Amino acid sequence: MRPPPLLLLLLLLLLLLLLLLLLLFGPVPRAAGRGPLRAFVVAHSHMDVGWVYTVQESMHAYAANVYTSVVEELMKGKQRKFIAVEQEFFRLWWDAVATDMHKQQVHKLLQEGRLEFVIGGQVMHDEAVTLIDDQILQLTEGHGFLYETFGIRPQFSWHVDPFGASATTPTLFAMAGFNAHLISRIDYDLKADMQKNKKLQFVWQGSPSLSESQEIFTHVMDQYSYCTPSQIPFSNRSGFYWNGIAVFPDPPKDGVYPNMSLPVTDTNIHLYAQTMVANIKERASWFRTSDVLWPWGCDKQFFNASVQYSNMDLVLDYINEHSDQFGVIVQYATVGDYFQAVYNRSLAWEIRDSRDFFPYSTEPFQAWTGFYTSRSILKGIARRASSLLYAGESFFTQYVRKQPASSICKCQALKQLQSLRWAVSEVQHHDGITGTESPKVKDMYVDNLMYGMFNVKKLMASIIFDLNNAEKNGEVYSYVYSKDAGKPGTTDVDQYVIVYNPLAWNITTFVMVSISHSSVNVYDELGHSVPAQIQSSAESHFTYDLYILVAISGLSYRKYSVKPSLGKQSAFIGRSVKYKQKDITRACQQSRRLLPVVNDCYQIMFDQDTNLMHSITERETNQTVRLTQEFLEYHVNGDVKKGPISDNYLFAPNTSAVPVSKAVGLEVISGNLVTEIRQYFYSNVTAQEYVYVVYTRMYMVPDGYDGKLLCHRIEQEYSAGPLELNREAVLRTSTNLNTGQLLYTDSNGYQIQKRLFKAYVNNTVARNYYPMVQTAYIEDSSTRLMLLAERAHGVSSQGNGQVEVMLHRRLWNNLEWDLNYNLTLNDTSVVRPVFWLILGTKSVTSTLYRTSGLALEHRPVVMFGALSDSEHSRVEIQL
Repeated sequence: MRPPPLLLLLLLLLLLLLLLLLLLFGPVPRAAGRGPLRAFVVAHSHMDVGWVYTVQESMHAYAANVYTSVVEELMKGKQRKFIAVEQEFFRLWWDAVATDMHKQQVHKLLQEGRLEFVIGGQVMHDEAVTLIDDQILQLTEGHGFLYETFGIRPQFSWHVDPFGASATTPTLFAMAGFNAHLISRIDYDLKADMQKNKKLQFVWQGSPSLSESQEIFTHVMDQYSYCTPSQIPFSNRSGFYWNGIAVFPDPPKDGVYPNMSLPVTDTNIHLYAQTMVANIKERASWFRTSDVLWPWGCDKQFFNASVQYSNMDLVLDYINEHSDQFGVIVQYATVGDYFQAVYNRSLAWEIRDSRDFFPYSTEPFQAWTGFYTSRSILKGIARRASSLLYAGESFFTQYVRKQPASSICKCQALKQLQSLRWAVSEVQHHDGITGTESPKVKDMYVDNLMYGMFNVKKLMASIIFDLNNAEKNGEVYSYVYSKDAGKPGTTDVDQYVIVYNPLAWNITTFVMVSISHSSVNVYDELGHSVPAQIQSSAESHFTYDLYILVAISGLSYRKYSVKPSLGKQSAFIGRSVKYKQKDITRACQQSRRLLPVVNDCYQIMFDQDTNLMHSITERETNQTVRLTQEFLEYHVNGDVKKGPISDNYLFAPNTSAVPVSKAVGLEVISGNLVTEIRQYFYSNVTAQEYVYVVYTRMYMVPDGYDGKLLCHRIEQEYSAGPLELNREAVLRTSTNLNTGQLLYTDSNGYQIQKRLFKAYVNNTVARNYYPMVQTAYIEDSSTRLMLLAERAHGVSSQGNGQVEVMLHRRLWNNLEWDLNYNLTLNDTSVVRPVFWLILGTKSVTSTLYRTSGLALEHRPVVMFGALSDSEHSRVEIQL
């Protein structure tokens, strides 16, 4: 039946009315998954475990109040939600501040899905300079607490602040059972391109070997990152931060904080709504779905959750009441709510391979590549602490397994280990091991690491006492020792040296101890003579370096006695030959006098006209590589009025690196077991003091010992500093390998990344620096030169056949922000990093580098004790 004419007229009028509304209000942006835009408002507080303020200062000023007030406010509104990220602050609050009522409320909120733990690690770890072992440690430290306390495991990440994104992290999170990964800080121009093309979301296959078996959906935050847009057009205060800015050291007694947003009123609520909706629509245009993640919060927020939620409740209700007008629906949400909505769209996503997002730049002259090296001493201590923790845990485990009825209190032992687990986890924070913190926070990390190391050393010493049936009340003393901080006290003759192998396989290596006498014998437990070599110390005219060859089974220890020589000496003597200091600026290029240093695997030639290294020959293949090493410094600007600056984070060199030495001194210590070449670098031929030193060691292993790893490494220890102000020190190794400036670096000690040299309009040097956590190498068609490190560094290939490692930085600038937070990095220390060089064919180096890298990371733990009537009166541990 045909409709009556009047009905047709009414339908026509209705269509005209709809067209008029579209003309008045404009079309609402649409994306995949039709319908109005839905904004997921995720309330959070970014709480740095360190950075500018110590953990204790942050807990007092705001962090404790965050969890107290958030929990209380969530209970007042069923629609309210919140995400908690780093566990360190939450655990401190849970143990020392939360009442029984708070704890009951947390359990309830978790069950209702209104409080969600994301990441769940002890910290939000850095992704550039951390080792995967330590990433796993801090993640399990936090996850263990959550599972034991609440029976939950986090499902999503929130890695919004690390400075660049590693391909190791998504792989780790996928293996940890995460359903999605969220990052933010990637190169500014790359993010702009991804926004434009709606490619901020993808499936990341971070491991080339695991590929799709451990892939993870990844969301890159847009240009607004994890903070609520702070600028609002109707006020000169920050927007949506009604609790203002946290105040240190004490919260204001009247509750009035700086820069508190204007309270929401009938007068301004529409303006707040318009501002929020406009930002939601802008963000929606960069993604494929109509689901919009809208982070509400920033650094140190929600310390007064009452004023936050009471105002935002009004804004969200207003927008939803006028959703037809705004074209947007808003709701409080967790990260899980957002990712579930995206998942429900059932879209196909682009696959990203194992490439990472390094380096990270925020502007053309703001390359965040300086922190790869900042505070090298802290980086070294953190890695040695991690290694000691592993050794202590394995040693204790073996002890308990073999001595279940031991006299050592297991509860106390676990507390000693836990103190170091906490400290090593804590320093993995993205403003911790990065060296980007203020001096007092650096001191906090070091103090906590030292305390934990002392506890673990004390535990290991106690186990040694017990295993050897020593006097249980004997004196146990220990100190924390880092080569960067100076040599330990000398070991008296008539001592025993206990060496523990924390690796699971047999090792043959040398341990070096400083002693006060030049004539000694070394014996094993059975009284057999042990190969050893004694030589003058490079550190002191009053001590000697004793190298002891040790062969130890996996997860075992051996005891060696060091006794004065009463007749025939068993230790070999290292003989010193000093060569005249040479002016390298006047070296003859025609005829060269070469000095060979040889072991079974390599021959190193030194140029006697310059005292510099000339070449290395790999003896098995007889392949010779021309190789020279020199120290250089990048000069950087400290005045913001004169151009870009370097600071804790940024590397912004003025020009190319400048050679620092015009003269080099040479000393060669030759012995039957060890040959050590000491090169001293002077600013000129008349200078008496040097700033840089290279100690190169080659080892010879007697028959009957497995010396494969020892033979195939050239050990180098560098000494750099103190530097002049606004200098960044590098060691450049130049070879005749035709590498095309192609560099390879490890990704958190887990996998290898290929680093192509890229030319940029600005800042090319800094933007071609990459993090080297453990490994870097260059190669040509047949030969590879590999560097292994025991701490993180920045590394680059600035020329064909070159690899340069940044060793040290000392900076100051007048940027007000850096001055206010004491982040200028005026580091006056001397650093002593160790590298192992491996040269050979690709197949040989591929076989050697994994085992060698672990051997460098987990070097033996050395303990000392005095020989007396009881034979065990004290134990001291050296790292």
